[in-house]
Amino acid sequence: MHKFILILLFVFTLFSCGTDTDTGEFTVGSDYLALSNKVIMIDTVTVEMSTINFDSLVTSAKNRILVGNYDDPIFGKVKSNSYFQVSSNIYTLNSAGSDTDAVNYVFDSISMILKYDKYYYGDTTKVQTFDIHRLLQKIKANTGESDLYNNSAFNYSSESLGKISFVPRPTQKDSINIKMNDEFGEALFQKVKKKEVTDLDSFTEYLKGLVLVPDTSNSSSVIGFSGGNSKIRLYYSKYKGDADQASYYLDFTIIDNTKQFNSISLDKTGTILQNLPVSSSNLSSKLTNNQGFIQSGTGVACRVEFPNIKQFKNISTNGAIVNAELFVKPINNSYSDKYPLADSLAVYIGDNLNRISGTLVNSAGTTVYGILNKKSDEFNENLGYTIPIGAFLQKEMLKQADSRSSLILTLPSISKSVNRIVLGNQKHVDNKIQLKIYYISY
Repeated sequence: MHKFILILLFVFTLFSCGTDTDTGEFTVGSDYLALSNKVIMIDTVTVEMSTINFDSLVTSAKNRILVGNYDDPIFGKVKSNSYFQVSSNIYTLNSAGSDTDAVNYVFDSISMILKYDKYYYGDTTKVQTFDIHRLLQKIKANTGESDLYNNSAFNYSSESLGKISFVPRPTQKDSINIKMNDEFGEALFQKVKKKEVTDLDSFTEYLKGLVLVPDTSNSSSVIGFSGGNSKIRLYYSKYKGDADQASYYLDFTIIDNTKQFNSISLDKTGTILQNLPVSSSNLSSKLTNNQGFIQSGTGVACRVEFPNIKQFKNISTNGAIVNAELFVKPINNSYSDKYPLADSLAVYIGDNLNRISGTLVNSAGTTVYGILNKKSDEFNENLGYTIPIGAFLQKEMLKQADSRSSLILTLPSISKSVNRIVLGNQKHVDNKIQLKIYYISY
């Protein structure tokens, strides 16, 4: 018992040097200390927050055509073009009749059918406009790579092959139909009819790919469509003079989903994030009104660090961090029905250059997430994400090297959505980040 009292006095000495958490010192008073089986609880440890921007995100092979744009009141102008290569399982017209039937077939129309996958972000009560353009380059990854990224792009023709203006109904309707240019459809039909395209190679030589581009004059929302269930459908039939004519179609789908990706951009001009550096640097929350930022699709993420965690080794000769909870709070009025909060946060471990080494795991090796507490209260004090980080801090405390790891907070669908969130740091007036550490000596 006497040994524990001496340890406790040492803890008071170590963590009671000041009250300003920015100085890297901690205060442990009677209100912050709980004793149970030689366990102390400390909740004034310095937590540093900043915003980072990954140089790229893999957006290919996600099975989502993400297209649209909107003006975010905090982050800036968000835009997503979707590139894809289509192909077919067959490159012949219907041959159920005689061998000469194909000669009598004529082109009717061509459309792109986009099937909603229920994802949307922004204001879907306003009109959104898309155009389809023909690519001038084949879709392929850089040499030595197999992925395509949010900042990848390919040249395309300025001519629109099809346009649609519509009010999105992603949860009420099945799909939208974009009527495409008859000249384009007729030319494609003749290529098939004359057997000038007979396989994937000859087809992609003729039609290298397509891109869906939103019209920026009416920014409102970003909509998700199913890559596996959307298609180009070419309709044809026999001569119209035939009273018993039958209607046929030929589908071109995204068979190779590695050749479909979303090019997602963020114009931060005039926003609080306009000076956000890319890749290995960070923007301190002290320079952004005590706030950290996360946005899927564009690579914006929040970095959290614990610069003084190694001091815990001085508490006791034999001791350990047995549990710790980080509670991060979204900024009041930064979320709404148009910009809803995600149910969880994905948490990664990064180094000082923002390189990811893995996901955050607990002591059993299981991946952990930040889970949103939706319990309502008058001042939203309980609204936030709880992240268990005891195992992570224990490992950081025991590190021999001078380097330290950080936590990188993102959203789970970082590569196929544009959701975002704004979080408060330790100095934020209303939505402070909180950390509780439970340390045991033995």
